[in-house]
Amino acid sequence: MINFESPASGPVFMNEDKKKYCIGLGVTGGIAAYKAIEVLRLLQRAGCDVKVAMTSHAAEFIRPLTFRALSGHYVLVDDYDPGNPDPIAHINFSQSIDLFLVVPATANTLAKFANGIADDFVSSTYLASTAPVMVAPAMNSLMWDHPATRRNIERLKYDGVMFVEPVSGELACKTVGTGKLEDVENITAQVLEALGGAGANERVSDLTAESFLITVGGTREAIDPVRFITNHSSGKMGFAIAAAAFERGAKVTVVAASTSADAPSGPRIVRVESARDMYRAVISEIDGATVYVGAAAVSDYRPKNEAATKIKKKDMDEMTLELEKTDDILAEVANSRKNGQIIAGFAAETTNLIEYAREKLLKKDLDIVVANDITQEGAGFNTDTNIVTILTKGVDEPESLPLMSKRELADQIIDRIVKIRNAG
Repeated sequence: MINFESPASGPVFMNEDKKKYCIGLGVTGGIAAYKAIEVLRLLQRAGCDVKVAMTSHAAEFIRPLTFRALSGHYVLVDDYDPGNPDPIAHINFSQSIDLFLVVPATANTLAKFANGIADDFVSSTYLASTAPVMVAPAMNSLMWDHPATRRNIERLKYDGVMFVEPVSGELACKTVGTGKLEDVENITAQVLEALGGAGANERVSDLTAESFLITVGGTREAIDPVRFITNHSSGKMGFAIAAAAFERGAKVTVVAASTSADAPSGPRIVRVESARDMYRAVISEIDGATVYVGAAAVSDYRPKNEAATKIKKKDMDEMTLELEKTDDILAEVANSRKNGQIIAGFAAETTNLIEYAREKLLKKDLDIVVANDITQEGAGFNTDTNIVTILTKGVDEPESLPLMSKRELADQIIDRIVKIRNAG
């Protein structure tokens, strides 16, 4: 069964002047700290240089090394850290930036800013900076609505601090209310607008000539009308790639099996159930694609005979299923590729990661394999982050990437696809 969902459009952006604005990104200790990675990369893509300062509590959520690797700058957490190259960093840092952005801004951070408390690097930078300040709060809705927080917000707005207001949604505590961090794209757009409207609502243009076909989610292979075989795929990684490609100007079609993650607005979504459904949908769509990304967890086997009615357990202590192989969608796409199509696959492994990923790259003649060890903390299914190694055709050494959000990883993967395209 295949169902089609209509696409929707949404604003995306690019700093067409490529002016090297310097943004000071302050990261504080909230669960949304990982989204600051995505903000950093979007600001870089808009032509900004980004320097990062963190609180010690933020460093418990995201390691400073991740921001250092992505920004190219030393990440400041403590003026008195022996590794800090600048003994008065909070002064020099604050005077070298065009805008100070705090993502996420916790209730505690807002209280410090409003009352002139400077007991960590981020709050010290706030007091020392003469640059415009923008904060993107994220907290529980009860904390957001508390009279003390409301007073602090009014004080900060009076002082000229710009706010990217939180939105309503499901919070980390599983309640629903206002306090969720605004979308990273909207945060970045408001930063660019504050810097002079430098292309805040322009479409990223490096993929306008590309048409992406992306498979997402886990297929379901029916045993009977009630039961099925499936896997743990949530669809988060594939949907992140779809969102990133769409924001960068590509035409995007997603063939999505079972997913628990929300589909992005913009890309065209084709809903399927089984591996056979996914195969048929991909074959019908592939001729119009210039890039194929096989991010779905497609079942390798399905029951050879699907029962027409529910199998009853009465008088059955055991049940044996006879399985047969499903179609290898990725291999079929690679074998029938048209001139210029770029094919990317994923390898989720528990052992011999590089060996199995390289075998997949060579045997199926792929351009890229994104390999991840799903036994690592922060990687694999149903997580918002991932740790991967990328293998590229013609490149001997695998490229290992640090822990990052799946949305940030999506741009990293697409950057390598662009590199392949530019290489001809």
